[in-house]
Amino acid sequence: MKRPKLLGVTVLTSIDQDILRDEIGIQHRMATQVKHLAKLALDAGLDGVVASPQDIEMIRSRCGSGFLIVTPGIRPSWAPPDDQKRTMTPKQAIARGADYLVIGRSVTAQPSPIKALELILKEIEKAG
Repeated sequence: MKRPKLLGVTVLTSIDQDILRDEIGIQHRMATQVKHLAKLALDAGLDGVVASPQDIEMIRSRCGSGFLIVTPGIRPSWAPPDDQKRTMTPKQAIARGADYLVIGRSVTAQPSPIKALELILKEIEKAG
């Protein structure tokens, strides 16, 4: 039996620089905080992190190619951002090297979730 993967979380995709500073009280730049938390997860022996797709390349360069990156905040090109601040399309996230995509309301809030999934799969197929 395979052991479960253990993941940490960097900065939520619903948080931008202003929220990080003004509401959470972290004065670092977003990139500095994300790199710090990803490295902390790596050093603690975690298998990867949940992080914004905008942070994939930065995390890869800091933690290596074997470190898993799970990306919420994935919005197909036709979907609104909702409350998410740091988003990307499925095609963009895959091109940057996401290991797993988390896609929620873009599917669940649609009148036809199956049709939404089909549209998303078409976008993903274009990523090659």
